[in-house]
Amino acid sequence: MAYDEGLAQRLREALADESGLTERRMFGGVAFMLDGNMAVGVSGDELMVRVGPDRFDEALARSHARIFDLSGRPMNGWVLVAPAGTADDADLADWLELGASFARSLPAK
Repeated sequence: MAYDEGLAQRLREALADESGLTERRMFGGVAFMLDGNMAVGVSGDELMVRVGPDRFDEALARSHARIFDLSGRPMNGWVLVAPAGTADDADLADWLELGASFARSLPAK
């Protein structure tokens, strides 16, 4: 499955100063890990954000967000954001902060 390389490059640039940042193929796209924990990624043309269970409902209530569902298996604490929800750099930054904050709350792997 192909993924939006333009969105991936925006994530690379926005996360460039994060310590412990790595990138790897995951879920048919690309994921950005902080100290071994996934924070965000790109699946198709959508942004994947790992928000965690405590902020899941809040994230789903935001415009352009939906449950991340692989083949009928919804993933609690993970959302997909449609391209319209990341077109603006400020909106993308908000989503990145949610993902990075959750990833940083986990023990390093």
